[in-house]
Amino acid sequence: QVQLVESGGGLVQTGGSLRLSCAHSGRAFSGYNMGWFRQAPGKEREFVAEISWSGANTYYADSVKGRFTISRDNAKNTVYLQMNILKSEDTAVYYCATTRGWSSMSKEYDYWGQGTQVTVSS
Repeated sequence: QVQLVESGGGLVQTGGSLRLSCAHSGRAFSGYNMGWFRQAPGKEREFVAEISWSGANTYYADSVKGRFTISRDNAKNTVYLQMNILKSEDTAVYYCATTRGWSSMSKEYDYWGQGTQVTVSS
């Protein structure tokens, strides 16, 4: 059974930084691409970033490009999301997920974590 557990969320002021982590267990981590999504209250879940199984390729939503960085450590079965210059519109529950493909669409991801809340206050 695959398990994904996010951590690192919290309350931060506008302009601040947070680093989210997603610990993966239950199958070979290095064979899967990973993604981060987020969902704000009353809004649909949206794509944030993805990273290939090797870490060589990454892709970002325009809204976070230049501020967020996705990375992974296959030895630790963990993917990270470094978030800098946070804005109030980044407030959401952040989820990590796994995929065999390469996509920004949530339906292409098979396993999901429970989410971690990020709140950015002005």
